[in-house]
Amino acid sequence: MIDQDGWLHTGDLAEMDEDGYVKITGRLKDMIIRGGENVYPKEIEDVLYTHPDILDAQVVGIPDETYGEEAAAFIRLKQGRAVTIETLTSYCQSQMARYKIPKYFFITDEYPMTASGKIQKFRLKKQALDLIKE
Repeated sequence: MIDQDGWLHTGDLAEMDEDGYVKITGRLKDMIIRGGENVYPKEIEDVLYTHPDILDAQVVGIPDETYGEEAAAFIRLKQGRAVTIETLTSYCQSQMARYKIPKYFFITDEYPMTASGKIQKFRLKKQALDLIKE
């Protein structure tokens, strides 16, 4: 939607560097607010991508009684690889601020997708909540 000043509001979050380049950092609707801190799933995903055993990662926010929301990470591993939750947590502790570290990690083979190939994060949220209740 274009506002009265001619700005197009896409719902994307971005930051501009000192050279004037704009980098997309995520989507407003995906932002996690944990204990008053803004947590961008893409930031966490980018760190998880650097882990040598991880093929892909998707992070979603889920409700939390203490902090409002917590991050839950769904991880696809490279073929033949294995990790523990402790290993993933330790890796994240060495790479990001404590409040950004996912509280939950789930190993999966695939993500729920639309017919056009987009990941359905709302279904990942539901899946995370269902897994936590078990």
